[in-house]
Amino acid sequence: MMKTSIIFSKALLVVALVATGFTHAANQSTLATDQHVEVATTQTLHKTINIDGVEIFYRESGPVNAPVILLLHGFPTSSHMFRNLMPALSDRFHVVAPDYPGFGNSAQPGVDEFDYTFDNLANITQKFVDKLGLKRYSLYLMDYGAPVGFRLAVKHPERIDSLIVQNGNAYVEGLREFWDPIRKYWKDRTPENAQPLAGFIAPDGVKWQYTHGVRNEAAISPDNWNVDLRHLTREGNPDIQLALFYDYQSNVPHYPAWQAYFRKHQPPTLIVWGKNDYIFPAEGAHPYKRDLKNLEFHLLDTGHFALEEDGQVIANAIRRFLNQQVALVR
Repeated sequence: MMKTSIIFSKALLVVALVATGFTHAANQSTLATDQHVEVATTQTLHKTINIDGVEIFYRESGPVNAPVILLLHGFPTSSHMFRNLMPALSDRFHVVAPDYPGFGNSAQPGVDEFDYTFDNLANITQKFVDKLGLKRYSLYLMDYGAPVGFRLAVKHPERIDSLIVQNGNAYVEGLREFWDPIRKYWKDRTPENAQPLAGFIAPDGVKWQYTHGVRNEAAISPDNWNVDLRHLTREGNPDIQLALFYDYQSNVPHYPAWQAYFRKHQPPTLIVWGKNDYIFPAEGAHPYKRDLKNLEFHLLDTGHFALEEDGQVIANAIRRFLNQQVALVR
């Protein structure tokens, strides 16, 4: 009888444990569902969309009915540069960051299949914006993102809520010594003049772009240059980068038109610029003051990729700025 009682007690214990497990699992399931509902609008999603036969990868987060920020990346990176900024903004803003063709996770048609010019990158980006149905947005412009984004702004000034400029050039004062070998290539497009430019897409050259001018190199993740090198080392990509180095000269004649856009439309503008940048130095930041009246201006003690060292500072500045300015322009 004693043995039977012990067996029965063990059976009851097992049933109780199983029931508890089911209850715990049910609670976990409910918790996961609740979290999914809460996280769905703020978690960064990774998507692709076909634009003119080219698969464009993009990151998207934030409520779809919130004010939009279109994040346009620079060279030699991709939307990866915004991986930390997007979660810092997505509770309040709808944030979208595409990769250009030939960059990041977007498709890489060859130079004989796709016109790698800044006019065409802007054309693809405009079609991307239209296909996503983004009617109004603030533009975050960095490096290559500036000539792409300013083309969009000049074409559709009515769509621009504000500008956020981070080491993105629109003035000849910003093209200094770094650009000398590229200017030489502009004048004479030969293999000999192209050779020095190969260093910009080599491992040491890509790393240098992230680490030069920073306060603390240990704060800069090597994931940055390792991720960039993934697309830079794909077969045919060096030709793509050379084509864009050569075409960058096409942006300079646009500078007067972009500056005229600033003066005429006076978009609210936030400057958050790494002042130790050798590629786009602070000399290119100050001239914005000539043309823009509604301007908030910050020089940060860091380098070209200011988000890597001062991402939270920039995120806080964007939130303050847009909370004031977007409400004013809408």
